[in-house]
Amino acid sequence: MRRRSPRRLLGVLAAATAALTLFSSASTAGAADSATTAARTAAAQSSDTAAGALSTSTPVVFVHGYTGDASNWVTAMSVFRLNGWAGSDLFAYEYNSYGNNITNAQGLAAFVDDVKARTGASKVAIVNHSMGGLVSQYYLKVLGGNTSVSHLASIAGANHGTTYAGACLIYTTCRQMYPGSSFISEITSGDETPGTTRYATWYSACDGIILPYTSTRLDGATNNNVLCQTHIGFLADTVVLGQIARFVAS
Repeated sequence: MRRRSPRRLLGVLAAATAALTLFSSASTAGAADSATTAARTAAAQSSDTAAGALSTSTPVVFVHGYTGDASNWVTAMSVFRLNGWAGSDLFAYEYNSYGNNITNAQGLAAFVDDVKARTGASKVAIVNHSMGGLVSQYYLKVLGGNTSVSHLASIAGANHGTTYAGACLIYTTCRQMYPGSSFISEITSGDETPGTTRYATWYSACDGIILPYTSTRLDGATNNNVLCQTHIGFLADTVVLGQIARFVAS
């Protein structure tokens, strides 16, 4: 067997040590983020256990974004069914993307009441996307809807607005969605996650529509930073949608 020179062996060891150090630093940073998320999840799950955990019988109301409709939720509903929900407990709320989000939130309130009456449930879960975050937040915070909502999951929600809305300011909904609007101020002032509702968000730096992308985060919520997902791509992301189904079932 050919013997390596001491100098060559030292070079190999140095390279291996540098690689190990770099990997360890990245792993430590990732582990810290994971540990924080895990701690929040564990605390929330512990709270649920004490209060009585919900099951997959909880009706789910999906709220689309700007220019969206019920078809946006085809994949999400499939994922929820795979996670144990009956199709009869999954509902998609549709509203006017060009009208007024106050009116849209009032419509959501009536829709939730109808779902509760039809299913006999005392509460529903809400899953929203994009501008649906504004509609949902107004309902929960301003209209007191948090008493009827067990879980709120916001996917790339425009919860603190997006400068992208500057492209459609001729519409009331877009003016309300622009950062600094009176509408945004109303839903973000004080407690952003009122009541006993459990709140969680999913957002990504690759979003491209929610600008800044951190706009989705809510104080008091479990905020999940997805490595890289586009705004529309979230609607077909079965990994994220599976996480949301499990969150709602917890």
